[in-house]
Amino acid sequence: MTQTSALAVAPSETRSVGPQARAWLDANLPDALREDMLQDNKPTVADLCDWEARLHKAGLVGSTWPEAYGGRGLGLRAHLDISREIGRTPMPESVNSIGKELAGPIIMAVGREDQKLDYLPAILEMRDIWCQGFSEPNAGSDLAGLRTKAEKTADGWVVNGQKIWTSGASKSSRCLLLARTGSVEDRHRGLVLFALRTDTPGVDIREIQSIDGERSFCEVFFNNVVIPEEDMLGSPDEGWAAATRVLSIERATNRMHRSWRFENQLNHLVSACAANPATRKLVEVDYARQLADVSVNIDLLKGHVETLVGSLIDGNEIGPRGSLPKLFWSEAHQNFATLALEIVSRFPPDMSDPLRAVRRRMEDIYMKARAETIYAGTTEIQLGIIAKRILKLNQGK
Repeated sequence: MTQTSALAVAPSETRSVGPQARAWLDANLPDALREDMLQDNKPTVADLCDWEARLHKAGLVGSTWPEAYGGRGLGLRAHLDISREIGRTPMPESVNSIGKELAGPIIMAVGREDQKLDYLPAILEMRDIWCQGFSEPNAGSDLAGLRTKAEKTADGWVVNGQKIWTSGASKSSRCLLLARTGSVEDRHRGLVLFALRTDTPGVDIREIQSIDGERSFCEVFFNNVVIPEEDMLGSPDEGWAAATRVLSIERATNRMHRSWRFENQLNHLVSACAANPATRKLVEVDYARQLADVSVNIDLLKGHVETLVGSLIDGNEIGPRGSLPKLFWSEAHQNFATLALEIVSRFPPDMSDPLRAVRRRMEDIYMKARAETIYAGTTEIQLGIIAKRILKLNQGK
């Protein structure tokens, strides 16, 4: 397979890097990782790490990060071009998206120079996989209500508490941990961020099996965990500002490839059904209007992403507008998953391998989509942000 960089020449901000990225992906994505093909075995974490390390070497991951930290130093326009092509390609989702899209930007914003030089290249090179220790049993969407406690001692910080729904914790070597230095009544004050090593004594990670049979979610317990001072990110009272920055990134430009991945899933469903006489009527007649609605929603979602990128290039902050694409994507994709499951449930028992592949993929999408209106802030939380911070409703109440 081709091993050269996808971006052999540094592009200008006026020239799209999309064609170069597309050519590299088409030449290098292994069949064993294609989600639009019937697979006998799921790829291992090692397989995925190897693939993502190759993406980085090709210049397709960390494109906007400074070169000193392992990136390419390109602009957001190039990042959008690359994201389109990554979404168009039926590859697995990243096993290190927390590191690349959440921890990385926070480290660049509030980390010390030595932390940036240490943590950031390790993320892109897949030497460190990160998870995000924010949600707690009694403080999920209400992040300001978290109770995990961090106390300053001569040895560093001693942390006690519990996190839940910590995606990928069991395969992670670092955790972006948010803890409290004061009391719960302090709400937004006294919150501190750490780059915790998950093999630190006192860290107990327990996997949770989800509805799709996967064990990606975890609960994490902290029992007198000692975190050295050098692994604190920012100042002891900077956690809330950094956390809200994480969430605005997560809800807006983070994983902007989703719009095009959504389109890839729709196209896979339609083309597989249309190519088989036994299922052609499903997409051309029975569900044609509903599928057209899905296509419209995908174009609207692309518009959300492209508008936000343009706004950021102009120097504007994301702020509460990050809730708009997150809300729209999670609701629209969840509805598509329900429709897709209904369509594939009508496949004949003696279906061909291409139909079997699309049915398996749509069933997997349906299971995973159940959580999409919960993670990164529930639908209710997004609506509250839009009402209060964008529409300015309930002011003074």
